[in-house]
Amino acid sequence: MPAPHFIRIAQDGPVRTLTLHRPEALNSLHGAMHAELRAALDDAAGDAGVRCLVLAAAGRAFCAGQDLADPRVAPDDAPGAAPRDLGAAIERDWRPLALRLRSMPVPTVAAVQGVAAGAGASLALHCDLVLAARSATFVQAFARIGLVPDTGATWLLPRLVGRANALALAMLGDKLPAAEAQAMGLVWKCVDDAALADEARATAARLAALPTRALVATRHAIDAAWARDLPAALDAETAAQRALGAAADYAEGVRAFREKRAPVFADR
Repeated sequence: MPAPHFIRIAQDGPVRTLTLHRPEALNSLHGAMHAELRAALDDAAGDAGVRCLVLAAAGRAFCAGQDLADPRVAPDDAPGAAPRDLGAAIERDWRPLALRLRSMPVPTVAAVQGVAAGAGASLALHCDLVLAARSATFVQAFARIGLVPDTGATWLLPRLVGRANALALAMLGDKLPAAEAQAMGLVWKCVDDAALADEARATAARLAALPTRALVATRHAIDAAWARDLPAALDAETAAQRALGAAADYAEGVRAFREKRAPVFADR
């Protein structure tokens, strides 16, 4: 894989950190950055040495979403010019990111500072655990430019905060401070700005030491439960337990419990 320019990659033991690195543009994504982020996520997914992924960002913002100056999405003001096909941009760039984050074979943590706007907020919210610096804000800015929330936001928001809050956030486009985002259930935890990086590292280290397959199966079961009735959810739990019960991590966890020691999980 070529050396990244817009995505910085760091490895600390079993934890892989991907840092959005276009701070001069509030880490908004254009074509090259999209390609680098997709490649970095695919690489992490395929690396057996990675047991947790952290998505972070450089500078004063997490991600301002789509770079509207990108010629692939910017309206062409020339007389008679055809309108941009924003649906094609979603299919090419944002849909793959949403689906990849949601299907990562390891747990994921987002560390959000500054503004997370539009599709940038969706990137964070697709991670399993979202840590937000106290000064962070989340904003659904789509209505301001005549668009609908995308990158899975219409699926995420009502599940995280309920219909009433989802509609208010999406229609009014107000900035939601991190503390209110935590109280509303949009993010997992709000921390002091100076503690964000350390908290993300500690959380990722905890997740990396846990049984990866079980954590990922838990994500899939909870996500799918929205479309299931109780009997179907019970069936899915039974199938998951059958598969996980045959894995080495289950045997190791039980042995460690009986021997009163810390388990050493290895499945992925």
